[in-house]
Amino acid sequence: MHQEQKNLVDQAITSRHSVRAFKNTPLDTQTIKDILNVACRAPSGNNIQPWKVYVVMGKKRDELIEQVCTAQSQIFEKPEIALLHQETFKYYPEQWTSPFIERRRENGWGLYGLLNIKKGEQQKMQHQHLRNYQLFDAPVGIFFTLSTTLETGSKMDIAMMIQNVMIAAKARGIDSCPQAAWNPFHQTVANVLGIPENEELVCAIALGYADQTQVVNQLHTPRVTVEEFATFYD
Repeated sequence: MHQEQKNLVDQAITSRHSVRAFKNTPLDTQTIKDILNVACRAPSGNNIQPWKVYVVMGKKRDELIEQVCTAQSQIFEKPEIALLHQETFKYYPEQWTSPFIERRRENGWGLYGLLNIKKGEQQKMQHQHLRNYQLFDAPVGIFFTLSTTLETGSKMDIAMMIQNVMIAAKARGIDSCPQAAWNPFHQTVANVLGIPENEELVCAIALGYADQTQVVNQLHTPRVTVEEFATFYD
């Protein structure tokens, strides 16, 4: 690979970050198809290519947002209602340990700090949480599912495909935000989009152009050094 090609790939990867405020500039369907055509080159065990993808725009996007925002607002009023909305697999641990809990807190308070949300300001926190289900105003939502007959390895496969989507998008100047926040509303998403019962929601992506006037997009999360997470043997 030539140096210029390497630089372009590295730039697409390192410049990608989770955008939480988008312009309403639409994306054309062919561009999204081009991104998915590149992304589906992701590897998968025995080349089973386990992913299914649902792209929402326009009226269907608005319908989905309305239904899930309504459900989440009901949960804010009556937290016990959350029992009616369950993710099909646990994305996060029930018990957090170090160093993961510290990184999670750093991320959360970094976001809230930019938005001037202080500890205990429940209404502001709820408002920001609801932004997830508005796709942060992105014009496109992409929902990724797997067959429920598959195992953990296929979640690794689809994760690589999801990363490819975001990198291919960034190479085209399009921003993204991966969202596990939608997972508890799997059934609502399935009902609106007609997803079969034998598929489970794994992740969603908000896709569009970042609104750089919004302070929330100044958040660029840090990464630990290679020396901290890698061990080399010779």
